Amino acid sequence: MTAALVAAEWARVFTLGKARGRIEALFEADGARAARMSRQACGMLYDFSKTSLTEQSLAALLELAEAAGVASARAALFAGEKINTSEGRAVLHPALRAGPRAVIELDGADVMPKVRATLSRMAAFAREVRAGAITDVVNIGIGGSDLGPMMASEALSPYCDGPRLHFVSNIDGAHIHDVLKGLSAATTLVLVASKTFTTIETMTNAATARRWMVARGADPAAQFVAISSAPETAAAFGIPAERVFGFEDWVGGRYSVWGPVGLSLMLGIGPENFAAFLEGAREMDTHFAQAALADNLPVLHALVGLWHHQVCGYKTRAILPYDQRLARLPAYLQQLEMESNGKRVSRTGAALSFGSGPVVWGAPGTNGQHAFFQLLHQGTQIVPAEFLIAMRGHEPELAHHHALLVANCLAQSQALMLGRDHAEAHRVFEGDRPSVTLAYDRLTPKMLGRIVALYEHRVFVEGVILGINSFDQFGVELGKELATALQPVLAGAEADLDSSTAQLVALYRAHQP
Repeated sequence: MTAALVAAEWARVFTLGKARGRIEALFEADGARAARMSRQACGMLYDFSKTSLTEQSLAALLELAEAAGVASARAALFAGEKINTSEGRAVLHPALRAGPRAVIELDGADVMPKVRATLSRMAAFAREVRAGAITDVVNIGIGGSDLGPMMASEALSPYCDGPRLHFVSNIDGAHIHDVLKGLSAATTLVLVASKTFTTIETMTNAATARRWMVARGADPAAQFVAISSAPETAAAFGIPAERVFGFEDWVGGRYSVWGPVGLSLMLGIGPENFAAFLEGAREMDTHFAQAALADNLPVLHALVGLWHHQVCGYKTRAILPYDQRLARLPAYLQQLEMESNGKRVSRTGAALSFGSGPVVWGAPGTNGQHAFFQLLHQGTQIVPAEFLIAMRGHEPELAHHHALLVANCLAQSQALMLGRDHAEAHRVFEGDRPSVTLAYDRLTPKMLGRIVALYEHRVFVEGVILGINSFDQFGVELGKELATALQPVLAGAEADLDSSTAQLVALYRAHQP
């Protein structure tokens, strides 16, 4: 790989992008376009035919991927090389879902025995809790320690037959107040998920939950669990070592749902269904590691994303799961993609000369149709849409609901592409608006694992081609530092502030008793 070769391939792709035609015309010219521009793997159909990609532009993107070293970077990921260069860390979240005979070495030592031992401890603990008197589990965390298990537990609610799951993330006291107010302290288990056990939002909420429990006569030492790599700090908080589940620094927060951070999910769906969740991700890992780039779902998904954002200049992408239980998937992918690829410099620290990651947003269908689809269809900004749809639901007695859901999903992607002429200007739909569709049988634990791993690897491939490090997140630091400095100022300490912040601090002080 050379920078000159990558630049040349980018230039070729941009040239083809400028010559792109209308999507509808591509279908008219090729009756087999849908088959040519779709791939199937891991029980999914990935249809990217409703984009402006041609076989020529797709071939150019694949050559760009080869020039950028996607294949070698992929091998380095699975081999445990320290590809998080800014922090000197490996990126080994696939190890959390690797098979029982997998051997993955880091610095000459196999990490898998410890991974399997932790998973075994989690399963034993989950069986004990699910067979006992606990009725509710409160997971306290933020970012990846919240979004992953919350999204997955909601997605897999048909499989949640254990204690009720609740999630607290926001430092706003309203969040923990509203979660705890309906619970019994005697039958509530609290999971505190913080790698360092110092995250300000998480530890503030954890201290509040402990006070709540003590005030009601329950024993936090018996009903609190730490998900942390700092057992000494957890012990100082009052959680004994046998109730601490640790994870390594080679697991980033937004990639951590597969291990101890997923304990709340395991408590809800049970160890067997959690194992199926891991199995689904492992199947996608195998596909990503072994399939040729031209048939590789994560690679193709990444290339479509780069085509839309970098080449076509579309600034955002909409995640549109036509599944109410995937309502939290857009927020989950928002963190996964924007924290990973929302960067301003390359892996070497040089300023980027092009855009990095897009803005990611979305909502479940059909709700979104009655909220923001107006802009998707007739707005001046073009927003590539990513539809997700299961062919079967979990409620056979409501099959007519699901048929309407599928009809709406398919109709929206068709309408975005085709548009409509009309004598009245307000009713004209220009069409030529791109979308992809990910279709699958049913949203099972295994299928959810496949979907999440697909997006993880998509983010990785985009980062490799863009030349950025997708696995650090220094952008979250400055605001935290300033918030810590402002706390004593709110309480009355003097500080040299800009006039806007000073005005707001004064307003806050004026409203305190």
